[in-house]
Amino acid sequence: MSLFLLTATLSFGQSNTSALLPLPNHIEQVTGKKNFTVTPQTVVKTNLPKQAFCLFELQRILRDRVGQSAIMGGFQASGNSVIELWTEPAIKGEEHYMIEISESKLSIKGSTQKALFYGLKTLDQILLGDVCNTANKQIAPIRIDDEPRYGYRALMLDPARHFLPLEDVKFYIDQMAKYKYNILQLHLTDDQGWRVEIKAHPGLTEIGAFRNPKTGPNGPDNGFYTQEQLKELVRYAADRNIEIIPELDIPGHTVAVLATYPELGCTHTDTIQKEMGKTVDLMLCANNEKVYSVYDDIIKEIAAIFPSSKIHLGGDEAVIEKNWTKCDHCQSLMKQLGYTQESQLMNYFFDKILASVRKYGKEPMLWCELDNIRMPANEYLFDYPKDVTLVTWRAGLTPKCIELTAKHGNSLIMAPGEYAYLDYPQLKGDLPEFNNWGMPVTTLETCYQFDPGYGLPAAQQAHILGISGTLWGEAMKDINRITYMTYPRGLALAEAGWTQMEHRSWDSFKERMYPNLMNLMKQGVFVRVPFEIVPRR
Repeated sequence: MSLFLLTATLSFGQSNTSALLPLPNHIEQVTGKKNFTVTPQTVVKTNLPKQAFCLFELQRILRDRVGQSAIMGGFQASGNSVIELWTEPAIKGEEHYMIEISESKLSIKGSTQKALFYGLKTLDQILLGDVCNTANKQIAPIRIDDEPRYGYRALMLDPARHFLPLEDVKFYIDQMAKYKYNILQLHLTDDQGWRVEIKAHPGLTEIGAFRNPKTGPNGPDNGFYTQEQLKELVRYAADRNIEIIPELDIPGHTVAVLATYPELGCTHTDTIQKEMGKTVDLMLCANNEKVYSVYDDIIKEIAAIFPSSKIHLGGDEAVIEKNWTKCDHCQSLMKQLGYTQESQLMNYFFDKILASVRKYGKEPMLWCELDNIRMPANEYLFDYPKDVTLVTWRAGLTPKCIELTAKHGNSLIMAPGEYAYLDYPQLKGDLPEFNNWGMPVTTLETCYQFDPGYGLPAAQQAHILGISGTLWGEAMKDINRITYMTYPRGLALAEAGWTQMEHRSWDSFKERMYPNLMNLMKQGVFVRVPFEIVPRR
């Protein structure tokens, strides 16, 4: 596998842009000038605090790539070999960075440490791709002025179905940070498990975190994160400019809750045995005040753990006809409210849940559900309030979701299954080899062709905030399988979220991908070799 990638990399040649991924939006090659050289006398000029993570990251990059650290110099540093890492408030955009490399100075500027961090990631890729210069501790002159197409660039992990130990999540964060992702969505609750400590309701993890009590407590079936562990994870991610958004899936996907509190379900499901991983299609009762009091407690604690402004509450795949249609309490509420369709109870349910979200200073996110699970669909399943950010996901429904969110004033995240579901196999017959319910294939090239704006005029896509790649965990039991399913397709999605369409090219992407895959492999990341995209002679 390594030999294949090495051969492919060499065949494409090396330069200071050959590993840039996602591709910066403005690159200016400087010709006729001498290279910058890293020497034992190279000094760092900076206005950052001494303990800023960017300074540690700069030194790590220099040690890893050229085997040479730099001297910390502070505000007034000068000399013939200066690395300038400087926050400049006049630069617009919190992720907008500028790199300028000349014979005597390597300058990275931005208005925030986020921007500087992304500049450092681009510097790392310059050194990765320009092998010969890097081997001589040199960096060719270049100017880069770059900021992302979208401010929201996410990947989603699903420890609810198969638990991921904390160190594995950190490892995943390290990889996604390389490619300028800035959001990690953690799907913490589902039918298969409840993975977050709630102190007001300890039974949620005492029962809901142990799908298979006969095995160990640290995955894949069992385990949960304490609140202190999650706060540690939030800090770890924040250093790498990644915000963690928690997801608690309701009112469906709640067997792990009902295994602990069966009284929160609909009347006709009281006697159904709740087996996590086996029982499905159950929902919380819409006409049960204890549901709302328990979730108020939960949301209060989740809001205190995660500083993100958003909480994702699912709202997808609610099997209403098997639950609220047959529930005496829900039917009574329908009559009381004058509703004619059970789906209208979603308005009542989320009005009460979202009141808790707002009370604790957060903004709600939900999966976008329409009045049909495939076209033709005409409207939302229920009346999403305007402060709800929606995520499009069902294959084929995204154009309608774009239309409806623009019409109703909702912001939209793009995660269409046909482009962004990274749990789908990458080739016919490829992994996952278990728990595959007939998933469609999403190839690397298909993933790369994703235009989050769907080619629409600017005004019709102005409400799109960004993209998200999802890794549902039914068929992924550990971090190695997760990274295999993520890379290289996660590289394609990273470029979809960052790089403007006019700068994107499949042929260029393929060339820039190889050194990055080699680099991931050298760092112990299990990736899939995309052999199918290389012409065989």
